[in-house]
Amino acid sequence: MEQAKLKEKPSLSLTRAYGAAPEKVWRAWTDPQALKSWFGPESSEVLLAEADVRVGGRFRIVVRTGDGDQHDVSGVYREVQTNRRLVFTWAWKSTPERVSLVTLTLRPAGKGTELTLLHEQFFDQTARDRHESGWTTILRKLDTYLISERQAHG
Repeated sequence: MEQAKLKEKPSLSLTRAYGAAPEKVWRAWTDPQALKSWFGPESSEVLLAEADVRVGGRFRIVVRTGDGDQHDVSGVYREVQTNRRLVFTWAWKSTPERVSLVTLTLRPAGKGTELTLLHEQFFDQTARDRHESGWTTILRKLDTYLISERQAHG
């Protein structure tokens, strides 16, 4: 019964193409300094980004939004395949009992990268829909970051 219930939880999958090599997209997700440059909703500031990118390692990101609210998310890396696949748990400090799972898959695509973000095991449909909005913004900001990095570093 418990197994069937797990399968019923809402999930979300988003795929984006970026004009940067998988190594650069990977770095954006795994380097704390890079994360500080782009992660979070529009008009937000990353106050803290920590990433111990190894199986069993932890990450934590604290973001302050334009209205002054702080959002604190953390998790544990479950799978790490450099430049290819990153799997981690995802839990907000405000709702630590609601642990979901994020899988990032990077595939070379021409001169760029196709990134698929799969976020599974949401608490409910409302949480899924809020995350869809958030991830859509975050993935757009990642594109802007990668373009600015390419312009700055060639």
